[in-house]
Amino acid sequence: MTAHTPNDFRYRVRRVDQAVPVRVDRTPFSVRTLSSNSLFQGEHEIGIEHHGALYRLKITRQGKLILNK
Repeated sequence: MTAHTPNDFRYRVRRVDQAVPVRVDRTPFSVRTLSSNSLFQGEHEIGIEHHGALYRLKITRQGKLILNK
């Protein structure tokens, strides 16, 4: 029997063995959060420069976000 743990960045996970992840702390990490409205300011695509490379963050017609290099 294996335990199922959702793929959620907000929870710290400690591995008891290689096959069974166990949640030890349900306190969310502090993550700086920005609204997509403040980032995009009415546009559907923005550029992000990271270590000399340009990434494009786009809002799709379905309202999802896609990041491309």
